[in-house]
Amino acid sequence: MNKISPPYEKLLWSIALPGFGQFLNGKYLKAVVLIALEIVINAGANLNLAIIASFQGDIERAIREVDYQWLMFYPCVYMFGIWDAFRDAGGGQGRHDTLPFVLCAFVGTVGLIYSSSLRIFGVLLGPVWMPMLFAGLGLAVGAALRGALLRADGRTG
Repeated sequence: MNKISPPYEKLLWSIALPGFGQFLNGKYLKAVVLIALEIVINAGANLNLAIIASFQGDIERAIREVDYQWLMFYPCVYMFGIWDAFRDAGGGQGRHDTLPFVLCAFVGTVGLIYSSSLRIFGVLLGPVWMPMLFAGLGLAVGAALRGALLRADGRTG
């Protein structure tokens, strides 16, 4: 019986909590560092309070609760943890495979910056839903850009 799990399993555990995928990969120091960063940033940003308020539909309270100075670190640390676990497990080894992860982190951070004021179809999404929406957009753009670059690479050589 093959006990090696596929790379996407580590990716999914890292989505649950940055550092879990690293534990599964046997990268214990990285795992502890990522979990510690998750706890420090989460606590400093009051992220859990913002998540609760957002899920309850109280976006104004989520905006008041969150500390944006701390929360600005979150998208990049979160996406790095996901990418790192996936790559250490053998995934994401191809050309341009980093692009969806990097653009997800960057565009998610841009969404966070505008989350207290930008309305989409008149709806204020706040510091939880807006970065998630923008992160999805960054992931899609990164995947499309990766595909275009791979097609261009195929034509040139």
